[in-house]
Amino acid sequence: MGARSGNNYLSALRRLKAEVWLGGQRVEDVTTHPALVRCARSIASLYDMQIEHPEAMTFRLEDGDRAGFSFIQPRNPDEVRKRGVMFRRWAERSGGMLGRTPDYLNSSIAAMAAAWQFFAASEPRFGDNIQNYYREARKHDWCATHTLVNPKASRAAGWAGQTDTDLALKMIERTNDGIIVSGARMLATLGPLAEELLVFPSTVLKAEPAAAPFALAFAINCNARGLKFLCRDSFDLGRSHFDAPLSSRFEEMDCVVVFDQVLVPWERVFLCGDVARCNALYADTNAVVNMMHQVAVKNTVKAEFLLGLAAKIAQVSDGLSLPHVRERLAEMIIATEMMRSSLRAAEADAHVDRWGQFVPSRPPLDAARNFFLRVYPRLVEIIQLNSSSSLIATPSEADFASPLRPEIERYFASSGARAQERVALYRLAWDVAGSAFGGRQLLYERFFFGDPVRMAGALVENTDLQPLIKRIDDFLNRRD
Repeated sequence: MGARSGNNYLSALRRLKAEVWLGGQRVEDVTTHPALVRCARSIASLYDMQIEHPEAMTFRLEDGDRAGFSFIQPRNPDEVRKRGVMFRRWAERSGGMLGRTPDYLNSSIAAMAAAWQFFAASEPRFGDNIQNYYREARKHDWCATHTLVNPKASRAAGWAGQTDTDLALKMIERTNDGIIVSGARMLATLGPLAEELLVFPSTVLKAEPAAAPFALAFAINCNARGLKFLCRDSFDLGRSHFDAPLSSRFEEMDCVVVFDQVLVPWERVFLCGDVARCNALYADTNAVVNMMHQVAVKNTVKAEFLLGLAAKIAQVSDGLSLPHVRERLAEMIIATEMMRSSLRAAEADAHVDRWGQFVPSRPPLDAARNFFLRVYPRLVEIIQLNSSSSLIATPSEADFASPLRPEIERYFASSGARAQERVALYRLAWDVAGSAFGGRQLLYERFFFGDPVRMAGALVENTDLQPLIKRIDDFLNRRD
């Protein structure tokens, strides 16, 4: 089939009937449930873009069919850049507010399949499995999510095998048909709207036999027997696009995933019990580089969106000439250009890896992901500061249809906009900087790749500082 349409995606979700729980009730149809339907349509619109713009969004396969460009295994730097263009088109659809669009994992699976020898070194069939899964995912254009983090009974506990073994996902039995797993994983973003669930190792496991049951990498259908998705509260409250322009479209939902004696067929197992390879999976296959590429594009678009919003607010409020407003806008411009520059450097320095695919340069992407989690809260804060009480003084769409409209038109207009235009702008700003949806976005970006302290440590670990240290030593040893 290859690249699919939005209707194809929605029809597949209706047939899937995964076990999704929201507000204490099982969801019968995620494509009609009021808390999920509008984001389902937003994801469907991304698939439609592939059909509407095939040259930019897809590539030709050997059999003549077309596949989504996020599945490509780049063979030259130009294909890396073109994939980035495809990432951008999808991200611009939501202003970067959809964090778990299908391209994120598609590019990761592509990298893993290119590195099939990595998996085959654990067991030969695992190398075949990851290649076959990649081809099937590409053929069906599945919407996949993943789940990484084990639940914790204590923040003081170490890895899951020490005190949390009854909670963490683990293999409990090997059978002729596959492995049986039980436990829970957090946090599957887009879980109710996904067809496939990818389970990969997240935290570093200790190199000891007791860790083996937790060392897993596999894929499972979201409707597998014994698999349950437990949703948090929905931030789509059923408001109109005017009243809630972001949360009414892009509430992608996060879930805890519970595995109750779930059978994972052997053909969908990529690693099992191999602690060392689970710890090395992301880095050694370069899956993490492809994932960072997609995230850097998404976050660049998100920074641009907030900058545009702040500029529009300054324009409408006649504040562009005010020094403090200009200083804050300058901060946002710097942040946006830093993201753009990191992304451009990563794509410009793309190189072939040992598996034969071209990948972006990792250091600029590492810098971008560590930078954005620190700067995004400041971008949101600037929206709050520059909007002030206007964030709260926002009549609803219903108010504009009421007898109060003449008064609203009089008192809410500004020199830069009519009342309805101005209110719509500030309602958008509220969804970014004040609503529950906006609060979730803030938390999401802070912890997208995990604990910021560990991420900073990993950045130092992955950066070769010795040449710079040597330059200092050489300078200190100069006698001229």
